[in-house]
Amino acid sequence: MTPKPAGPPDGGWGWVVAAAAFAVNGLSYGLLRSLGLALPDLAEHFERSAQDTAWVSALALAVQQAASPVGSALSTRWGARPVVMVGGVLTSLGLVFSAFARSLLHLYLGLGLLAGSGWALVFAPALGTLSRYFSRRRVLAVGLALTGNGASSLLLAPALQFLLDTFGWRGALLLLGAVTLHLTPCGALLRPLALSGDSLVPPRTPLAALGLGLFRRRAFSIFALGTALIGGGYFVPYVHLGPHALDQGMGGYGAALVVAVAAVGDASARLVSGWLADQGWVPLPRLLVVFGSLTGLGVLAVGLVPPAGTEEGWGAPLLAAAGAYGLSAGSYAPLVFGVLPGLVGIGGVVQATGLVMMLMSLGGLLGPPLSGFLRDKTGDFGTSFLVCSSFILSGSFIYMGLPRALPTCRPVSPPATPPPERGELLPVPQVSLMSAGGADSSRDTAC
Repeated sequence: MTPKPAGPPDGGWGWVVAAAAFAVNGLSYGLLRSLGLALPDLAEHFERSAQDTAWVSALALAVQQAASPVGSALSTRWGARPVVMVGGVLTSLGLVFSAFARSLLHLYLGLGLLAGSGWALVFAPALGTLSRYFSRRRVLAVGLALTGNGASSLLLAPALQFLLDTFGWRGALLLLGAVTLHLTPCGALLRPLALSGDSLVPPRTPLAALGLGLFRRRAFSIFALGTALIGGGYFVPYVHLGPHALDQGMGGYGAALVVAVAAVGDASARLVSGWLADQGWVPLPRLLVVFGSLTGLGVLAVGLVPPAGTEEGWGAPLLAAAGAYGLSAGSYAPLVFGVLPGLVGIGGVVQATGLVMMLMSLGGLLGPPLSGFLRDKTGDFGTSFLVCSSFILSGSFIYMGLPRALPTCRPVSPPATPPPERGELLPVPQVSLMSAGGADSSRDTAC
């Protein structure tokens, strides 16, 4: 038998896994973010309200995240490679099925249920596998993979608008179905990696496979509650940033430009945030609080922007606000997944990733329809963005209960925390540490 490595290789084939996760992220969240540009066409074709058509994207997002623990459990049992490959096929079939829709219910089933289920099988296993390949540069690798969201949005937003203008929404969905089939070869690149901390016995019950026992840990429960609240507002710009730009007086390509600017800021910030987190200058929970709060303020700024005036106008204030939102949201994203090994240990990171996606789905299911409802009542998305920013700021406040999220002023001994593979934020047994000067030596003060 091949001996298990002592820890993640922190490179090597891990960079290929990072490239595969980059493509998976782009063909899931990047596509979902751009799909909002098709909602006005769907509303006009089926003669339904913005609230009704918003459920198309909301259901896809909610199913993708709510069923993510299932993808994690299946990959724990059979490995990430076959699970992600099957998910790519399901996603493609869902988009092709939706292209022949005769009603919104047809779209709910195709895009919401079938494509959403496929996306649920690809994201959590791919990102969990990536986390297992890295230690010292883990958050940077996760940030690199998550830039696929922004890069895909940058390309897909104008491309989707062109497809809508040229082939209509049916032709656009058919072509997107062909593109998302590339998730299958991405899954083939996820080579399994056995580590010394892995359990020798697979989970015996479905509940154990889902990892629900992680909620017994106080830090993970705090993190879960904060993440669920943030999900209530985080995904609203994914669905309604383009329609909001249209309501502000910008044309179709102007709205696509707004989405693209947010995507550029999002992608660039993920790399910078990942690099900053890996330096160890600031604890990850503290960065999570800071960038979560900035994301809430970015959504607030988007909601407060005045109308552009004319369709020929560039809408500079909205472009600036969208860029600020993209920078803050991009900085937050890699930290959510980068902090998980410290909370649950490397052995539970795949299950924890799926649970986090499920928790965010609670907000993802509520946020876009609530935003569409407020738009129908008020006539614009301004109130929607204000309400959703309050969800994000509330979740960031709850993150303050995480270990090391706030600075403390108390005497401390030299650090005796386990390495990240075992969970550096988990409770550590109390031990007596003697310094070089003996028992009477003074201890450092952390503030």
